[in-house]
Amino acid sequence: MTLLYAPDAFIKDKVHPLAQQLGLDLPDQEQWDFIQSAESLDLQAAPGSGKTSLIGLKLALLGQAWTSPTRGVCVLSHTNTAKDEITHRLTATPAGRRLLQYPHFIGTIQAFTNTFLALPALRARGIEVQTVDDHIYADEALRLLERHPRFRKLNAALGHRTNGPALVAEARYVCDAGKLIATGPNGSPPFKASSDSGQQFASLKEALTERGVFRYHDMFAIAEHHLFRHPQLALAAAHRFPFVLLDEMQDTSSLQQRLLDNVFGPQGTVVQRVGDVNQRIFADTPDAAQSSSFPLPHAAQSSSFPLPHAAQLPVSRRFGSRIAALASDLTVHRRQRIDGAGNDGIVALLLFDDNTVTQVVPTFERMAATTVPRQLLLDNPPRVLGARLRRGSTNALPQSVSCYVPDFTATPTQVTGSLITATRTAQALRQSGDNHAAITLLWNAIRDVARLATPSGLPPLRRLDRAPGTTGGRSRLLLHDLLTNPLDSHVEWAVLTARLLRLLPDLTQSPLKGVARLADLLAHIPYAAQTAPVPEASTDADQSVVASVAGSIQSAKGETHTATLILECLERSGKKYDVQEVLGLLSRQQDAGKCSVTVQRAAQLVFVGATRPTHLLALAAHRTRAEPYIEAMAARGWSVHDIHLL
Repeated sequence: MTLLYAPDAFIKDKVHPLAQQLGLDLPDQEQWDFIQSAESLDLQAAPGSGKTSLIGLKLALLGQAWTSPTRGVCVLSHTNTAKDEITHRLTATPAGRRLLQYPHFIGTIQAFTNTFLALPALRARGIEVQTVDDHIYADEALRLLERHPRFRKLNAALGHRTNGPALVAEARYVCDAGKLIATGPNGSPPFKASSDSGQQFASLKEALTERGVFRYHDMFAIAEHHLFRHPQLALAAAHRFPFVLLDEMQDTSSLQQRLLDNVFGPQGTVVQRVGDVNQRIFADTPDAAQSSSFPLPHAAQSSSFPLPHAAQLPVSRRFGSRIAALASDLTVHRRQRIDGAGNDGIVALLLFDDNTVTQVVPTFERMAATTVPRQLLLDNPPRVLGARLRRGSTNALPQSVSCYVPDFTATPTQVTGSLITATRTAQALRQSGDNHAAITLLWNAIRDVARLATPSGLPPLRRLDRAPGTTGGRSRLLLHDLLTNPLDSHVEWAVLTARLLRLLPDLTQSPLKGVARLADLLAHIPYAAQTAPVPEASTDADQSVVASVAGSIQSAKGETHTATLILECLERSGKKYDVQEVLGLLSRQQDAGKCSVTVQRAAQLVFVGATRPTHLLALAAHRTRAEPYIEAMAARGWSVHDIHLL
């Protein structure tokens, strides 16, 4: 590695000035151990430990010292949100901005797989990718099944199965013994390969492949297949990226991990994996759980995160000792004693009965107003979280957030697949210096929109004319305006989308059909960090009360709140309540990792929600269910409030 970056990259004289520039304090030896490590490692980081800030500092130091013009740093994350956060931090310094350019790569694991493995494999077959999206794939697959006579026998056979539509809508490729096999959602072929239905099932999948329509999972299978046939590609990728940093490692699926092991398994590649396994609340789906029957010759054994000897960041600067003690007792996947170095804060238990369910949130808002400095609340309103947003079919109450907040409607501020979301992502790519990726992403999003309203798709961008007066020239001008114009005004967005709708018939040489179906995709969505609407302001006479924002625990991962309320919700079996299960676990002082699956699932979710706030954490539970545990919670220093008596 000494030939790739300056050997003094991580000395204190280099670290201190850059840390000061970024506003970071490094009081703990564990922070220095991570910053100065040049070897492969796992880092188990507690919530609020400053993990992302340390990653940004370390990458900036690497960018400052990197000398190789052709080999680079590869930074991968599970989600675009995590990737965007890293990119944002790197833009803060000239040294960090160096990593936003060739030869370095910063993106999601999916983007890495597509860019370096799956897309080259498909291009070698002459296949032009139109879309990689599970929802669009499902629509295309079902439409082809219903309309094309060659799949008549398959359609009839699926009609006799309760999950018939899902078998086609969620069909995926699996790489098995070096062969790409079309399977159902569970990773197994739904019919015998020699049967008419089995042949038509495989043929339908191949027809969509030829059209360039894929599921996300397909790209990993195609990448594995490509690596099986050309194992030297893994060696080439490992050579290109001798330093790899994986963020949010706890959410990486076994499918993704296996592929990364195949590519970066050889000795000589430094792989540093960072995350918090106790925040792993998204279990592997059948997509992720399917295993390939081959390992590449050089591949390392897939290793779960974190390894037993992993380094730790146990100190949280987000919250104090009370929340830290609660969080420590809810660490399911790996026991970790978390030290709270932040505001000492308050942990409260709110007791309600059948008649006071809707009073829980207003009571919490009043508590927040008396606990948290008002300006902090105005800048970061109190958050109300639950494991479920909407009630199910059972009569038990309360079940979900909507039971506590009757007017609650979960309306996301960012819609997956919407054009404005893709445009904002493309603008961010352009601002980071990757113009090609920005234009490609935006044009592919427009092609996805057009596919719903025109019988023929749009051509690849490279085939469009460049002359200003032509349809191609007008399209390129629209792309430029979408990438450079502000997107805050719904009026300006309406002008841009109107131009697009006028262009589509000229591009496809056919009239638009079903324009109404495009309304949601072309709608203007105000940019906001929150994922749920703000409930109506409290009618309480105390004007210091700040209205809370409701949403799911899952959506709050990675956030920092001033005050957080966790609502007791019915777990998936419809028989038990999550907060009640957690109160029982805490009162018995059990090891969360040795409890039943139901208790573990509840503990994982509450752990994520409970580690968000800086000043106030409240848990709401029905008085009858919580009564056996009240004394134990009071002994932990919690304040207990009966809403009926307030």
